[in-house]
Amino acid sequence: MSAEKRNAGYRAAEEVEDGMVVGLGTGSTVFFAMERLGKRIAEDRLSIAGVPTSYQAAIRARRYGIPLTSLDEYPELDIAIDGADQVDPALCLIKGRGAALLREKCVCDAAQRAVIVVDGTKMVEALNAPVPVEVLPFAVEAVSRRLAALGADPVLREAVKKDGPVVTDNGNFILDCSFGTIADPGRLETAIASIPGTLECGLFSAYTEKITVIVGEEKGCSVVSLH
Repeated sequence: MSAEKRNAGYRAAEEVEDGMVVGLGTGSTVFFAMERLGKRIAEDRLSIAGVPTSYQAAIRARRYGIPLTSLDEYPELDIAIDGADQVDPALCLIKGRGAALLREKCVCDAAQRAVIVVDGTKMVEALNAPVPVEVLPFAVEAVSRRLAALGADPVLREAVKKDGPVVTDNGNFILDCSFGTIADPGRLETAIASIPGTLECGLFSAYTEKITVIVGEEKGCSVVSLH
């Protein structure tokens, strides 16, 4: 599996041109893209700036020598490179396994292009994975009830190496919501967004025209887009 992820990440890094401001997503496949960008900076004198979507992404980018900036400094980005938990044939996504979905959506929205790097297991006929929802801790129970009314089975995400719930980089909680097969991702995304106390959800349905998906394979990549 690491070969597929490496191939996808390295291929995505070749989409970056000198002078670009690049959104840097969170996750193992994106980190291969960062690794390759670091090599291009060191060997080819590539000049770029990165906007990280999480503390983890910022730490990894610094390790690879990628200069960092912020969305405040660059509210419009040339390109974003990110991963996904699932991708359907219309290029709607589920994201958020790394709990960085709010910043990832901000960066995706700001980017002219979004390059999504995945291995083949992430390509599905219909989205059906749990949808992460970032929620204000103050409103977690009220939001859970509203999500259940939409047909979800919301589960508060628990931390692995600490007691209690996962706390996002923004200080919020994550509810993982199983809806079964999602027939209309856009409609569900809108319904979730209307719930007070919800900061963002992991459905990305509004960016299909700007998305290019690079699917890593054992000996190369395939590229999927709607144009």
